[in-house]
Amino acid sequence: MVTLKGEHIFLRALEPEDLDFIHEVENNEAIWELSNTQTPYSRYLIKQYLDESHLDIYEVKQLRLVISDYDNNVIGLIDIFDFDFRNRKAGIGILITDEAKRAKGYGSEALSLLVNYCFNQLQLHQVYCNISEDNEASLKLFKNLEFQIIGLKKDWNLVHGVYKNEFLLQLINS
Repeated sequence: MVTLKGEHIFLRALEPEDLDFIHEVENNEAIWELSNTQTPYSRYLIKQYLDESHLDIYEVKQLRLVISDYDNNVIGLIDIFDFDFRNRKAGIGILITDEAKRAKGYGSEALSLLVNYCFNQLQLHQVYCNISEDNEASLKLFKNLEFQIIGLKKDWNLVHGVYKNEFLLQLINS
């Protein structure tokens, strides 16, 4: 049985009440390099996004879930993107927004739940992620869950006038 509930956290769908949280995350310039964002998002656009978040992953090719603890505190977000059912693959991204919860196992538990969902519910053959070469915490997180570095994209992202390399990591469902 596939579940999006773990020992300490669960993954849930976006709700209209998440508007302020999503607006804050999407407009936080400190993390724009993680999502290749270059401009702020209006509350109107985020509200539209939330209104459409119920659409099927097969239709919109993405899924964003909130990482929450059992006291209903929001810990972060986890995404499936570039969903390609024909080739049974998708990208994964994660952001622990609550800094006090970083490096405490929440990201690992959330990623584990999502990978299980991808492989067992969505029947994907593989998942992948793109991580900046200097993002040691994310590299450790994904490598600990058996993602393998399969490539290095040199000078891939221009961040504050400096080109950064980016790793491509992959996990194949065995």
